[in-house]
Amino acid sequence: MNLPNPDSAPLLWLDETAVAVNKPAGLLVHNSTWAGPKETSLRQLVARQLGRQTYPIHRLDRPTSGVLLYALSSEAARRWHDQLRQPDTRKVYLALARGRIDVPMTIDLPLKEGDVPRPAITHIQPLHYNPNENVTLVAARIETGRRHQIRRHLSRIAHQIIGDTTYGKGRINHHFRERYHLHRLFLHAWTLDITHPYSGERLHLEAGLPAELLQVISQLFPNMTMEPPTFDSV
Repeated sequence: MNLPNPDSAPLLWLDETAVAVNKPAGLLVHNSTWAGPKETSLRQLVARQLGRQTYPIHRLDRPTSGVLLYALSSEAARRWHDQLRQPDTRKVYLALARGRIDVPMTIDLPLKEGDVPRPAITHIQPLHYNPNENVTLVAARIETGRRHQIRRHLSRIAHQIIGDTTYGKGRINHHFRERYHLHRLFLHAWTLDITHPYSGERLHLEAGLPAELLQVISQLFPNMTMEPPTFDSV
């Protein structure tokens, strides 16, 4: 995947404690020693936009786009991080999965972190199915935050995410690159509902889908209305 080189990141929400941005695919959330000293992270980009230091609260994989929070102080980072772990915090992702998924399901399969299996729960809500390409557009809500959780869970049940070069199917990924010009992972952090740790206000943060995903959706599901599901049934 070609890395983006944006001058700014779309801001979704901002107050004196934190900022929410719509992360582009291809950017690291924060600097990493193995990524190389010349690579600009999203954290640096947002700090430049705001003219102040930013502190990571949570992560998204490099190839994933969507809602991401940064705190504006180390103390705020701790408070927001603790809030993300509360049961009423709801993170919903959009993914294009291999195969047909007809009904809502819950994937409750432990995932290893290092050599230790950790509990991991992902709820899947099918949105639309395309029989010609045999793919299902799904929303995924996670209760836990394991590394690559949605990607690994869908791969474990043979519904790999399109564009996933680690857990997916190379032949299918190649087909979508050639026919639909999809050169990235089809996984987007769509919405985040969270209680503000200082004010108690309930926040609904929603990241619009990037153009490269919208163009695939418009071809596969031309009559679809893009509304995040409530997950009342799972």
